[in-house]
Amino acid sequence: MTTIRDVARLAGVSISTVSLALNSPKRVGVETLDRIQQAIKSTGYRIDPVAQTLARGRSSLIGFVSANLGNMFFGDIRREIERQGLDNGYFVLIADSSGRADLERALLERLEAQKIAGIALAANGHGEEYATFLRDFKTPIVMFDQKVEGAERDFVGSDNPLTTTILTEHLLQLGHRRIGFISGPSGLHTADERLKGFMNTMAGAGVDIDPSLVVEGGYTRTGGHAQAMRLLTRRDRPTAIIGANNMTGLAALQVMQEMGFRCPDDVSLAMVDDVPWSNVITPRITMVVQDAQKLGELAAQRLLARIASPEGAAEPPQDFILTPRFVRGESTRRL
Repeated sequence: MTTIRDVARLAGVSISTVSLALNSPKRVGVETLDRIQQAIKSTGYRIDPVAQTLARGRSSLIGFVSANLGNMFFGDIRREIERQGLDNGYFVLIADSSGRADLERALLERLEAQKIAGIALAANGHGEEYATFLRDFKTPIVMFDQKVEGAERDFVGSDNPLTTTILTEHLLQLGHRRIGFISGPSGLHTADERLKGFMNTMAGAGVDIDPSLVVEGGYTRTGGHAQAMRLLTRRDRPTAIIGANNMTGLAALQVMQEMGFRCPDDVSLAMVDDVPWSNVITPRITMVVQDAQKLGELAAQRLLARIASPEGAAEPPQDFILTPRFVRGESTRRL
């Protein structure tokens, strides 16, 4: 059986240098690290995660918990956290809460029981009780996308009110006044913030909002489809629809096509975030896009820093807010 001693002998380095390369590769010179990696490949050496945990004094696992791993947005963030985790000797354990706060809490407790090093969390739980639960959690947590007020944890996210402010102003400039809005779940950070951006922009423009045109789609294709169907079967249907995320926006386009509406000739459409193969969707949807890769990069860096310096827990948590980007498509037109 190949041992770390065999790797060290073949690479021409000490056992401690091989151990350092396995646990903190960035602390090893490029040439030395390359020799060690080649020796590992040649000998077929396999890292013992238990031994690695004992050497570090902590787990080599990082948790990633979000609501919908099938969403391209979360997938992009996960990949960046995985990349940085692996570069620093950590393996990412992925869990999908399906948007259920009770399941999310159970997953967090299970991860903590496994002595995991840290957790990147897109929270679906909210409220004072859940904030207390997160605040008292012993394992380092960095929240991304979804913020829980009062949790006192680092947060990495986008300027959510700005996402829908941009889309609403765009539609208003095109002459639209009856704008339908398919929101996310009430109480969820991004959903509340994006709804606020829409409402404030409409009010700021002096446009009366028809409350019946503001519906909750749950951030899912199913919910978005049902609500878009309700909006588009009305005699006084909206002239434009905003999907508060990519799932609801894509569902609204599906309903338009099913009902024989032409987008944007009959109804304009805009949404938050991109979708896979958006370049071949007809029409290309007008959207505001978050920088998922940068979000993942910042979340990973912050989590690794918290793991490396547990005494830094006394350092106040910080919010890192990124500016989204407007992408003009062909799904909106002037009235």
